[in-house]
Amino acid sequence: MTSMSIGSTTPVRRFGGGADIVLAAALWGTTGTVRSFVHASPVAVGAARLLIGGAFLFALAVRSGGLRPLVAGGRRTRLILLLGAVLAAIYQVAFFSAVARTGVATGTVVTIGSGPVFAGLLSWLLRMGTPTRRWLLSTAGAVAGCAALTAGGHSAGVEPVGIALALLSGFGYAAYATVASALITRGEDSGAVVGVLFGGAGVLLLPVLALYGPGWLLTGRGAAASLYLGLITTGVGYVLYGRGLRTTPVAAATTLTLAEPAVAAVLGLFVLGEHLGATALGGLVLLVISLLILALPTRRSSTR
Repeated sequence: MTSMSIGSTTPVRRFGGGADIVLAAALWGTTGTVRSFVHASPVAVGAARLLIGGAFLFALAVRSGGLRPLVAGGRRTRLILLLGAVLAAIYQVAFFSAVARTGVATGTVVTIGSGPVFAGLLSWLLRMGTPTRRWLLSTAGAVAGCAALTAGGHSAGVEPVGIALALLSGFGYAAYATVASALITRGEDSGAVVGVLFGGAGVLLLPVLALYGPGWLLTGRGAAASLYLGLITTGVGYVLYGRGLRTTPVAAATTLTLAEPAVAAVLGLFVLGEHLGATALGGLVLLVISLLILALPTRRSSTR
């Protein structure tokens, strides 16, 4: 298999994989807003989301028939899957904790805005690809947009511990995406990979859900929110994401998921009544432009 450039796709660039990832990210962008309507610990909500979504994805993996060859891939493959499950659990718990501390808009933007940087560094360190100018430009714009958003002051919901948790979540996201991409691009079934990663993460967080108490799940609002977060944002979202990773390098994919903070910021503003100053709004605009730079198909003058 030949090496790829970070930010490029397979020999002929197709927008299909990128569209799947952007649609998945738009679904993820609703998670912080939905969580805000549930009166429960953000860690417990994250655990419930992974448990329900992981079970759904795992069931799909069993049905697809791709699970058996994946788990039979040897001790090294199983250790990689365990690592990916741990990273997915860290990403989820840190994300909901960050959103609870620093607001939906800022927490989501910092988490996903930092993801492409971490993903690019991991891809480079693991020799999975080399950065392209297009990826560098779009990622630099995204980082600048996130910086402007968080520099909006208290009106943007900035809180130091919340920002640190969002950065930890961004690293966890980039790292588990790198694990998933490595397995999928070597030929493993994408549904089986995301099913095992998120099914495993759900099992890992089951004690957390028990510790914080599952009583909120029995309320109408808690049940509706957990089912939406588990089945739609996690189940459907990661089916789309895994399919997109078949033709989109992980560094480019994590930049495309900047659609998530854009959706989250808009929902935070208009649904939750969060306030962003002029600097923060300018950062959001820059973030969207950076996303478009990478998401739009390139013009190719010849077939190579």
